[in-house]
Amino acid sequence: MMRSLLCPHAFLSPLEIDAAVTRALAEDLGRAGDVTAIATIPEDTSARASVVARAPGVIAGLPLVAATFAKLAPEIDIATNMRDGSSVAVKTELMTVTGPARAMLSAERTALNLLGHLSGVATATHEFVRRVTGTRARICCTRKTTAGLRALEKYAVRCGGGFNHRFGLDDAMLIKDNHIAVAGGIRAVLERAKAAAGHLVKIEIEVDTLEQLREVLDVGLADAVLLDNMDAATMRKAVEMVGDRCPLEASGGITLHTIAEIAKTGVDYISSGWITHSAPQLDVALDIEM
Repeated sequence: MMRSLLCPHAFLSPLEIDAAVTRALAEDLGRAGDVTAIATIPEDTSARASVVARAPGVIAGLPLVAATFAKLAPEIDIATNMRDGSSVAVKTELMTVTGPARAMLSAERTALNLLGHLSGVATATHEFVRRVTGTRARICCTRKTTAGLRALEKYAVRCGGGFNHRFGLDDAMLIKDNHIAVAGGIRAVLERAKAAAGHLVKIEIEVDTLEQLREVLDVGLADAVLLDNMDAATMRKAVEMVGDRCPLEASGGITLHTIAEIAKTGVDYISSGWITHSAPQLDVALDIEM
């Protein structure tokens, strides 16, 4: 069931799903459980409910919804024709659940929190991707993620048609302005990075002026260059300077209003922290049908 709900072009580890759901339910149920449901709903009461999108968007998080209900009631019946990555209209029924009413009500908020947040990330990413159609630019996320939810949010970015930047500090080198300052300059920091990097470790360096970019190109050890907070005119000059020598990534203050102009400069990647840390939740609901 879990695998069929996943986005067809994005993987999310079942271990991540279980860990996130367990952590979120423990936070909500506390030590005494759902005292409201226990007090008001007879133990043997069954119910049927629909998970519904109350706004249009791109869905992400259905495997977590299913896992949340199943964690509290393994016997619960879950049926769906949707899967993550689907674009849906308002009032679309995403999933039906049938089983113990107590468990359903106790799992409701955790399930909807995860689904609404991740679908919001996927929807925001999809809109960024739509606005760069016809250019070479790929939309990427960053490490500006919610603590403990990085794998889920990066999965949601892929559900929305985006691509992932590095997952953490350990899977690629990204040399930023503070690294350059402490290491003693661009040549020094690149030479040290290259000497330490394994053959599968990429090195990207951040620059905020064309003069810095020229120095990076002269040294010649970077696999990619991040153009930090440059305006579109400067980015176009950077693209002309670099040619095909290495990929260019634009970052810093990327918004829906600026994304199309930035993409037209010819950069290869555009990274946005907004799509994970500030994307509005997609409005979703659980409608009980007794």
